[in-house]
Amino acid sequence: MNQLFRRKNYSANDHPSGLLRVLGVWDIVFFGIAAIIGAGSFSSLGEAVFRGGPGVIILYIICGFACGFTALCYAEFASRIPTAGSAYTYAYASFGELIAWVIGWALIMEYSFGNIYVAFSWSDYFTSFMGRIGVHIPEFLTCSYPEAKKAFFGGSQNIELINAWKTAPTIGNLKIILDIPALVINGLITWLVYVGVKESKNLNNVFVILKLFIILMVIAMGIAFISTDNWFPVSTVTHVPSFMPNGFAGVMSAVSGVFFAYIGFDALSVLSEETKDPQKNLPRGMIISLVLCTVIYIILTLVLTGMVDYRKFEGIGDPLAFIFERSNANIAWMELLVSLGAIIAITTVLLVFQMGQPRIWYAMSRDGLMPKKFMEIHPKHKTPSFATIITGIVVGVPILFTDKSFILDFTSIGTIFAFVLVCGGVLLLPSKEKLKGRFHLPYINAKILFPIIFLGGLLFFYWWQPEFFHTLMEWDHKTEGEFRISMFFFIIINIGLCVLAFVKNLSLIPLMGLSSCLYLLTGMSHNNWFWFLVWFAIGLIIYFSYGYRNSKLHRSSNNDENQK
Repeated sequence: MNQLFRRKNYSANDHPSGLLRVLGVWDIVFFGIAAIIGAGSFSSLGEAVFRGGPGVIILYIICGFACGFTALCYAEFASRIPTAGSAYTYAYASFGELIAWVIGWALIMEYSFGNIYVAFSWSDYFTSFMGRIGVHIPEFLTCSYPEAKKAFFGGSQNIELINAWKTAPTIGNLKIILDIPALVINGLITWLVYVGVKESKNLNNVFVILKLFIILMVIAMGIAFISTDNWFPVSTVTHVPSFMPNGFAGVMSAVSGVFFAYIGFDALSVLSEETKDPQKNLPRGMIISLVLCTVIYIILTLVLTGMVDYRKFEGIGDPLAFIFERSNANIAWMELLVSLGAIIAITTVLLVFQMGQPRIWYAMSRDGLMPKKFMEIHPKHKTPSFATIITGIVVGVPILFTDKSFILDFTSIGTIFAFVLVCGGVLLLPSKEKLKGRFHLPYINAKILFPIIFLGGLLFFYWWQPEFFHTLMEWDHKTEGEFRISMFFFIIINIGLCVLAFVKNLSLIPLMGLSSCLYLLTGMSHNNWFWFLVWFAIGLIIYFSYGYRNSKLHRSSNNDENQK
């Protein structure tokens, strides 16, 4: 049993990997912007605005703070453990081998399945852009088989998906429906990552500059069309002008779409072994990129909700192009430019995620938990070549038989779970000597502050939004009381954290990150947890059938016992 939780000690010189250290702090910032500003901001922003109205910026701030606390914890780990592997490596150092495997398996889910969703989004924008310039791609070549089947037999109003099912050619009784643009972009990105991180870095930096230019153009052009009345529409709750027209409940109902917009910044930590001076540059790059992206999200939301009534964003998948359509600002060239910008933005997200996944496998293989083939470095390109090819296959094959909604839910729970373990892991780390030039997580004694913040926050929230609190705590037959059960465990766990903070003098920042990420988990449904546990069970089977026996720590322990 002790071997399952044996911890690994890392140092910068433990494993000379052969990976090239070519990334500086601003390269990390650009990779961060590439990962964060993509599918979330260019697609899910419209639905978030429709649900929360202008007040959805409050949710962006909340998620920004939650991710900010988590980023600081990632930065603390990165400054101590400058090796590839992200939260997997960090869990190995703080929780032990079994939990490290669990988190590594969750990260495989986040990066691989997350990229499936992003590939679908890229395909949607690419198809839309081609249509705007007069090139029509048949519907049955731009969506997945399950999406078209579900739309046709489920009475969907999505004309494109219904046409895909009706017009698809058949072989026997099987309709030929597949998302060609998603498959092609996955193949191209896999090839680019295979070629090398330096080439990926250069292309990424160019794309990020173009993406930021287009976003600044949206903001600059949109300001002239803002009407402040749109920021205070009549509330559906109080029937008076309000910044939150659907109440705080409406704002919080957009949490999944808003949180997805932040998925990606943790992928930066897998680049430790390709970063120059990672103890200093990696933490700075992560935090700078997170702050910049939060500010961009807030400004974009204010522009969108100021230009167009929030109710018009229902079902809009390309909100930044939508505001310039004929029925709104009527600027055709901006509509075309934004569509092209979305393709660029989502491409950079694919690039960062596709770089992250092979390096997780690389780190796990190096520790003996995965076959040695996964740590094979290409002699010319100096990249984890085999792991990169397998990543392309793992992302590409499910594109044929999955749909976006399932993938989105499946990805989110794994990501938040990883965040929880990272924040919790920091609380288990011993104090370290402060060295000049390295990042150090500020220690703020949470003995009194955390209980005050948590209990005071509950009381303030109850006083500020009593309707929201009462509504969500009611037993709803549609959700079978899921939120009520989740909130019960959330409150119990946080009371326990209050006690531990008082007794153990724990640090405030990781506690706040842990608490806020646990809150985000309350938004996960029973269905999300079911599929996550299925994936978790598959991972345990692989671990005990291969990883446990081949773990370097396990083998070294057996060698030590034999020598005795």
